[in-house]
Amino acid sequence: MRYTFDSREVRPGMGFVALKGEKADGHDFIPQALAAGAADVIDGLDELQRRARERRRALKAKVVGLTGSAGKTTTKEFLKAFLACPGTEGNFNNHIGLPLTILNCPDDADFLVLEMGTNHPGEIKALCDIAEPGVGVIASIGTAHIEFFGTQEGIAEEKGTLFASTKDFNVVSSSCNQLDVLRRLSNPRLIEVDVSSGGLECPLPGAHNLSNMMLAYATARELGVTHGECAARLGDFALPGARWRVSEKWGATFIDDTYNANPDSMIAALDAFAATPCDGRRIAVLGDMFELGDRSLELHKMVFGHAMSLGIPLVIGVGEMSSQCLCHLVYKSVAALKKRFRVDVSAGDLVLIKASHAMRLGDLLAD
Repeated sequence: MRYTFDSREVRPGMGFVALKGEKADGHDFIPQALAAGAADVIDGLDELQRRARERRRALKAKVVGLTGSAGKTTTKEFLKAFLACPGTEGNFNNHIGLPLTILNCPDDADFLVLEMGTNHPGEIKALCDIAEPGVGVIASIGTAHIEFFGTQEGIAEEKGTLFASTKDFNVVSSSCNQLDVLRRLSNPRLIEVDVSSGGLECPLPGAHNLSNMMLAYATARELGVTHGECAARLGDFALPGARWRVSEKWGATFIDDTYNANPDSMIAALDAFAATPCDGRRIAVLGDMFELGDRSLELHKMVFGHAMSLGIPLVIGVGEMSSQCLCHLVYKSVAALKKRFRVDVSAGDLVLIKASHAMRLGDLLAD
């Protein structure tokens, strides 16, 4: 049986999860869900998580848990491709989305990939208690959400909870920050991957994406998938949503990478952008990053300093923090930039757009 939170998506035989949110109470839509043919109703978050635990223990699928400061969604998509299996969709990586993903896992799935997000201490442990992962993968340890963890070591401790909760093996890059912390926390054996080697051609640009692919590849190989199978499954690989999405507008080429941003993913994206072939000018439009705490301005300046050091001809800062950084042009808001954006961009230019999702920087490309 497949479950949904949205009563409008209910079809005969599906299940409906009624949760009380900030803007609406799902219980108000139970009659609508039943009228649409819902065969089951889950009442509230506690019941959702209890049912997910029961479902997890009934599944034959090997569960791969995945977290990281940056790159976890890309690594997840590579894992789903290599393992030919279901997994987290979109940003369903929290205490609500993860249980729903477990409930919707097919009975015959051999593997299930569960992305685990966190911005406060203790959240990974709570997700692991539901998911009971056999395998753990950490894509990176960076500075995302450092406002709530204080230090990078604090972030590593939180992410490392995954490695302490697994039963079979864990996978991490041999160049990962805070590797000593992860080694200490890893319960089963830890596989440290040299992400610069492998013999597969990465379908995405940038060293960071090669690293994400190689972590997924090492995990899949350890789980019995052959090199040939992995190579074949890369044939139609593509990332969902606003992740390095290339489009044409006004005669220019745009790279929309506005799904989310933190200092590490910003720098990785800038490096990949600087290496992308371009006939005209390169333009980097960089917006604010959130949840960086007292170090926010410092980390924004670090990112913009890196952009300027790459020699990008036009670097545009958008937002309260970004407008305080050294760059070529600044705008306090997306609305202010949108009034001038057509003037700043010319035919033949290659334009990177990246910021935290809440900045809505992708609106620049809206008609």
